[in-house]
Amino acid sequence: MAEQKMSRMALTAMVVGGMVGAGIFSLPRTFANATGPLGAVIAWLIAGTGMYMLARVFQALAERKPEIDAGVYAYAREGFGDYPGFLSAFGYWIGSCIGNVSYWVLIKSTLGAFFPIFGDGNTAIAIAVASVGIWAFHFLILRGVQQAAFINKVVTVGKIIPIAIFILIMLFSFKLDLFNFNLYGGDLTTGLFDQVKATMLVTVFVFIGIEGASVYSRFAKDRADVGKATILGFISVTCLMVMVSILPYAVLQRAEIAGMRQPSMAGVLEAVVGPWGAIFVSVGLLVSVLGAYLAWALICAEVMFAAGKSKDMPKAFAKVNKNDVPVTALWVTSSVIQVIVITTYWSRDAFALMLNLTSATTLIPYLFVAAYGLMIAKRRETYNIMPEERNRDLVLATLAVLYTLFMIYAGGLKFIILSAVLFAPGTILYFIARREQGKPVFVKTSDWVTFGVIVVAAIYGVYGLATGAVSI
Repeated sequence: MAEQKMSRMALTAMVVGGMVGAGIFSLPRTFANATGPLGAVIAWLIAGTGMYMLARVFQALAERKPEIDAGVYAYAREGFGDYPGFLSAFGYWIGSCIGNVSYWVLIKSTLGAFFPIFGDGNTAIAIAVASVGIWAFHFLILRGVQQAAFINKVVTVGKIIPIAIFILIMLFSFKLDLFNFNLYGGDLTTGLFDQVKATMLVTVFVFIGIEGASVYSRFAKDRADVGKATILGFISVTCLMVMVSILPYAVLQRAEIAGMRQPSMAGVLEAVVGPWGAIFVSVGLLVSVLGAYLAWALICAEVMFAAGKSKDMPKAFAKVNKNDVPVTALWVTSSVIQVIVITTYWSRDAFALMLNLTSATTLIPYLFVAAYGLMIAKRRETYNIMPEERNRDLVLATLAVLYTLFMIYAGGLKFIILSAVLFAPGTILYFIARREQGKPVFVKTSDWVTFGVIVVAAIYGVYGLATGAVSI
C-alpha cells in the first residue's frame, strides 16, 4: 500500500487543530482569575516569545535533521540517549492523553449549562457519554490517517469562525473606561509578577500542539513544509488567543469574568449580546474540541508508534493495520484516556487539574527538544551547510531552553510531583523494551540518577495524595 502523504495545508491544519482546542474557550475566566490586561499582555509576551523560539527550534531541526521522524520524542532520544528519550516520549504521550481528557471534561461542562445532568463535566452521566465519544473516535481513526486529517481540515475551518465573530463583537463593544479600570487587575491585591506567574501553565497548555506538523513529519510531501506549517500555525493561533483573553476586559469587570463557569467565552458573549451568544460559542466549542481531540488522538498514537519502531517502547507499539494506523498504540492510548476520564469523578476541578498536569508533563519533552537544538548548534553539527545560520540558531535555542525552565519553575512543584507519579510506573514499558532487545536497562550513571529522582518524587506524590498534602 502506498504511503499516505500530507500537504503543507494539511500539516498547518494539524498545528492549528492541535492548538485551537479546549484552552482558547476557557481563556477569559482563566486569565481573569489571575490578572488584568497588563499582566495578560506581559504573560503573552513571555509565552509568545518563548514558544516562538521553540517553534523556530522545531523548524531548524526539521530542516537540519530530516532523517529524524516523529519530532518531540525522536530529538530527545538522538541527543540524550535511550532513557531520556523514553521519558520524553512517555511524558509527551501521557501529557497528550491527559489533555484529551480535558477536552471531554469541557465538552460536558459546556453541555452542563443547558443540561444540568452533566454538571461541571465530571458527573457519572458525563463520564458515560464521554466514554462513548472516546471509542467512536477510536474506530474512526482506525480507518486511516489521511481520512482523519481531511476531517481535521474541515473542522479547523469550522472552529475558527465562531472565535473570529467573538473577537469582532468584542471590538465593537469595547469600553475604554472599563478596560482602564481592569488594567492592573481591578480589585486584585497580588503583585504584577505573581499575577503573571499564575498564568504561565495556562499559556503552555494553549500552545501545546505547536509541534503537530513535526510529529507527522513522516507523512509530509515535502520536509520543508514541516517548518513552514509550524510557524504559520503558531502566528495565526497566537493572534487569536491574545485577543480572546484581553478583549473581555473591555466589556466586563475582571471579577465578573473570573466568576463565570467554563467555557467562559460563552458567558462573556452572552453578557454582551444575550442568550444566543452562549449557544453560538458553545456550538463552536463542541466543533473545536472534537476536532482537537481527533488531532491529538492521532498525535498520541503516532508518538507511541515512533517509540515502538525505534525499540524504546515494546515492539508491539510499532504494529500498524492495513490503513497504516498504529493499531496497538491507538488501543493503549484510548484505554488510558478512558481510565483518566473515570478518575475525574473524584476531582474538585477536573478541567483545571487536567490543564495544569498536561502542561507540566509536556514541558519536559519540550525542554529536551530545545536542549538538543542548542547542542547541535554548539557542536556545529550539520552547519557545514549554511554556516551563517549557526549564531541565530544558537540564540534561538538558548532562549527556548531558558523559557521552558522558567515555565517548569512557574508551574510549581505540585504538578512536577504528580507527573512523577505517572512517570515511575510508565518506566515498566522501558524495562520491557530493553528486555526484548537483550540490552541492560540503564547504561549511564545519569540514567540511574534520573530514575531514582523520579521514584522518590513518585513516592512522595502518592504519600501526599493519600494524606491530603497534595490535592487534586
